[in-house]
Amino acid sequence: MVKITITKNESSQRLDRFLKKYLKNAPLSHIYKLIRKDLKVNGKRAKIDTMLEEGDELSLYMSQEQIDQYLKPKKTNQAKRQFGIAYEDENLIIVEKPFGLLTHGDASEKKNTLANQVCGYLQQKGEYNPGRERTFVPSPVNRLDRNTTGLVLFGKNSDSLQVLNKMIRERGQISKQYLTIVAGNMDSPLVLADRMEKDETNNLVKVLPKDDQRGKLMQTVARPIRTKGGFTLVEVELITGRTHQIRAHLEQAGFPIIGDMKYGDRRVNDKVRKRFGLNTQLLHAQTLAFRKVEPPLEYMQGKEVQAQLPPAFERIKKEIFD
Repeated sequence: MVKITITKNESSQRLDRFLKKYLKNAPLSHIYKLIRKDLKVNGKRAKIDTMLEEGDELSLYMSQEQIDQYLKPKKTNQAKRQFGIAYEDENLIIVEKPFGLLTHGDASEKKNTLANQVCGYLQQKGEYNPGRERTFVPSPVNRLDRNTTGLVLFGKNSDSLQVLNKMIRERGQISKQYLTIVAGNMDSPLVLADRMEKDETNNLVKVLPKDDQRGKLMQTVARPIRTKGGFTLVEVELITGRTHQIRAHLEQAGFPIIGDMKYGDRRVNDKVRKRFGLNTQLLHAQTLAFRKVEPPLEYMQGKEVQAQLPPAFERIKKEIFD
């Protein structure tokens, strides 16, 4: 028999969902059979929808060798830290993602990602123990493209992560502002509302009219800060958060982001490449503002967190607008 004590980060979830995460390699049929015949919670039989609480003790009538067959090995992250820290407390951390780093892993890169680097940092601080908490991982609630820089928000425990995910989904609770430079003279603010359809094969977004029945609604507000020499420094606020939303929406509006190889203007990109050495989109997630905050994060109400501009962005901005 093997006993498992439920931690705070593993509480408030159904028994079957906990076991699916804990015994990652076990067939579902085995998990349901385990619940029916070979498992007790606090010494009593339990149902698949039993809600687990902190301190509950699970007794699994299996050998450790049998359980080890179903456990997904937890590898210690070795990725070197590249991110900066804009804000951190016991519940959340807001980091500054550098250029060229994936938020999550993909087919081309699974190890050196922002998510893995943050988990490694929290392990070193003793705030996260993957060997003890096999069903919880500190995770980001927003993501940035590989070559977009700036703020990414992580929940450090299950309660905070759940609330932050809810706040990100519900509009108006966490405001996200970006800074970019676009081609063209934007003389007044733009309030953009359209629909988008993603081409998974080419990883491209197609902007559709708002009244089109296809795709998902996307809303973007762009406010010009300064215009000079055919370029505009723009603050962009995301109302929704879709894939490539800012890049595709601004291009559709006639103001492509400079350096953007997917959605930008080829002639403009050739010019900025020669003038500034810019080979990718110039887009920076600059501000996270907590507008309407729910417990246990009510202390964040009204807070704004900002990321410094990367040196390359600062240099290009000065060369164009100063």
